[in-house]
Amino acid sequence: MKPTRIAALALATAAAALAPVLCQGAATAADGTSFLQDPSGGEKAMKSMWTKDDMHKVEAQFRFQPGIKYKTVTRPGPKGAEDYERKVPDPKTLVWEPGYEFAWSVADSQGVKKVLTTKDGRHPIVVHAVLRDGRRAKAAEVHQELTNRPATGRTKVPGGKRIACDTGKYTVEWSVTRTGYGTLTGSLVWDSSCEQYRTAFTPQNQGAS
Repeated sequence: MKPTRIAALALATAAAALAPVLCQGAATAADGTSFLQDPSGGEKAMKSMWTKDDMHKVEAQFRFQPGIKYKTVTRPGPKGAEDYERKVPDPKTLVWEPGYEFAWSVADSQGVKKVLTTKDGRHPIVVHAVLRDGRRAKAAEVHQELTNRPATGRTKVPGGKRIACDTGKYTVEWSVTRTGYGTLTGSLVWDSSCEQYRTAFTPQNQGAS
């Protein structure tokens, strides 16, 4: 196998091993993913609430996607194959760029409370999330008022702000509102440590001899 192929495989293996580590915290992530999810559980895990008259139900799920970013540098190949230059991540440039994902489901009872429900029509949905640092200061915030959305849907909202590595643990507070029905809320904890990526991006794990 060529040295460049060996280096690429080593880097890919190291990076793939990071996903479970990034999921540590108050919430859990679905198997094989690198996001934090509230409520914890599988793909269809949702928080739910009924309106006071038991005629309308709102469900919601939130995912926090840390999103690591970095620049690359050019390095020579392993000993004996120095001509096989390749681009590798530069650990000194690691930075987080979080993203937020919201899911919702709206159901309406048809005559009998909580028994026969349908998920029809178009709905106004408001999604909101705040990322707070260890001192409870606001580090980032997203807010979108969605109109004319289907009864079941999902949307991704870019964070728009980068977070430095190793700046402590953060709390993400989120909410999904179906206007006129109710608001579901939750929170989860995220650790901004980049140590796992630094380990993965060491010369040994990048295929250097």
